[in-house]
Amino acid sequence: MRGVGIMSHRKTGGCVAAGHPVTAAAGAEMLKAGGNAFDAAIAAVLTACVSESVLTSLAGGGFLLAHTAAGRNTLFDFFTQTPQQKQLTQPPDFYPIEANFGETVQQFHIGLGAIATPGVLKGLVHVHRQLGRLPLAVVAEPAIYEAKTGVVVNAFQAYCYGLLRPILTANPTVQAIYAPQGDLLQAGDRLYLSDFATALSTLVQDPEQFYQGAIAQQIVADSQRQGGYLSAADLSDYAVIERSPLRITYRGATLLTNPPPSSGGTLIAFALKLLEQVDFGQLQHGSPAHLQMLAAIMRLTNQARRDGYDANLHRYGIAEHFLSSQHLANYVPDLQQTAHKWGSTTHISVIDQEGNAASVTTSNGEGSSYMIPGTGIMMNNMLGEEDLNPQGFHQWQANQRLSSMMAPTLLLIEGRPRLALGSGGSNRIRTAILQVISNLIDFDMPVEAAVSAPRIHWERGILNLEPGFDRASLEAMPDWPVKRWIWWQQQNMFFGGVHAVIAHADGRIEGAGDARRSGTIATVL
Repeated sequence: MRGVGIMSHRKTGGCVAAGHPVTAAAGAEMLKAGGNAFDAAIAAVLTACVSESVLTSLAGGGFLLAHTAAGRNTLFDFFTQTPQQKQLTQPPDFYPIEANFGETVQQFHIGLGAIATPGVLKGLVHVHRQLGRLPLAVVAEPAIYEAKTGVVVNAFQAYCYGLLRPILTANPTVQAIYAPQGDLLQAGDRLYLSDFATALSTLVQDPEQFYQGAIAQQIVADSQRQGGYLSAADLSDYAVIERSPLRITYRGATLLTNPPPSSGGTLIAFALKLLEQVDFGQLQHGSPAHLQMLAAIMRLTNQARRDGYDANLHRYGIAEHFLSSQHLANYVPDLQQTAHKWGSTTHISVIDQEGNAASVTTSNGEGSSYMIPGTGIMMNNMLGEEDLNPQGFHQWQANQRLSSMMAPTLLLIEGRPRLALGSGGSNRIRTAILQVISNLIDFDMPVEAAVSAPRIHWERGILNLEPGFDRASLEAMPDWPVKRWIWWQQQNMFFGGVHAVIAHADGRIEGAGDARRSGTIATVL
C-alpha cells in the first residue's frame, strides 16, 4: 500500500487482528504512520468494505468499543435503526433466498423492503472525530487504493460468494462486480470496486453526502419507487449513540462489552457469571465433563433470554437485573446438577503500545442486493434478518435501534487493556466469545490456541460440535437433553470468527486471527 503525507507522524506500535490480510495490513499501516488504535480500526473497517465486501459495508451497522490510554471507556453504537414509518403505497420489495451450507440450508430475505437505516459511515466518522489522530483522508487511503487496484479473492471470500450467489447475481449492477464474466469470481481472481473508490474519496471530504446530500437523495428515490421503507428523515435524523459499556468482573478481570438494547454482550456476561461458579481445577479442556458444562450454560442462557430478557431490552436497568445474584440464583442450581446459520459479520481488534484498545464489529447482514448507483456500496438487509426480527418480519417498532448479537469486548487488568476480541456469526457470536475467554482465563491457553480450539454451540436442543472432541465418549454421557447431535467434518465459519489481540504485562502485544473466517494479524514493532 502507498501512503501520502504520513511519514512525519511518530511511529507507535501494536497489533491488529482481522478477517483478511488486506484488512489487517490497513490497520497496521496507520500504526506505522503514527496513528493510534482508533485510526487503525477505522482504516481496517473501511478496507474491509473492499476486502470483505460481502460481510460489511458503509451502509450496514456496527459497534466500536473503545478504551483510551487516559482510561475512558465508550461503546459507540452505530447499528441500524428501524425506519420512522411503515406505510407504503405498494407491496414491499422483500423476498426470500436460500444459502446452502452443505450441513444446513438457511433462508434470508432481501430487497429494498429489507433495508434498515444504516450507520457504519456515520459511526466511523464520529469515532474518528472523537478519538482519531491522523487525517481522515489518510485513514481512508488504504481502502481507496485497494478498491482501485483490486483485491485478490481468497478461498474464504470465494466460499462466501458461492453461498450468497442469489444475492450477488440478483441484478446487473451487483453481478457486474462479483460475476463480471457471467460466473462468480473464484479464488485467485481480482475484485475491483472502482465506484467505491470514487465514492469514498468524496465521502471523506463530505460524509453528510450519504445522509443528506446526493447519495441520500438517490437512496430515498429508489426506495420510494421500488418498495422500500427508507425516507429522507430516516437518513438525516440518524445519530451515533455513545453508551457506557456493560461492565462485569470475571475471575479478577474486568470485562467491558456491548450493553442493552443489544443482546449479545449481556448474554455473554450472564454465561460468564454462571461459568464463574465452576471449579476448573480438575476440568480438562474438551473432556465430556467440560462440554457438558458448556452446553448446560448455553442452554440456561437461552432459557434466561426467553424468560423475559428479549421482551425488556429497552427497559431501564435490564442488564443490572438480568445479571443480579438474585436472578442468577434461579439458574445456578440447574447448572450444578448438570455440571445454523451464516452471520455475515466481521470483526477487528486493535491494541497499540500507548494503551489504547479498539474492538469493532460491523455487518451488512447478507446485503439487500440493492447497490446505490455509482457508489459500489450495497445496502443492508437487517429488516430481513430473522435473528434481528424475533417478532416476525414487518412487525418491527418504528424508529428504534435494532438489537444485535454483536459483542465487541475488552478485558482490563488493573485498568489497562489486556485483551480485545469479538466475532462474527449471528447467534454464535456470544458462544464463540464465551469459549475463547474461558480458554484464555480458565485454561491459561496462549491466544492462538484459545482461538483455534474446537468449539460447540447449543441452541433449541441441537448440539453442534467441531471436530477434535471424543465423539463416542460424549454420546455415551447420560442425561444429555440433546435432541440432535450435529458433528461437523471440519471447522467452519458457523462457529464464529474470533479475532483477538492480547497485551502482556511485559509490553509484548500479539494476536490471533480465526482461521474459520480467514483471520490474520498484522503486528507493528
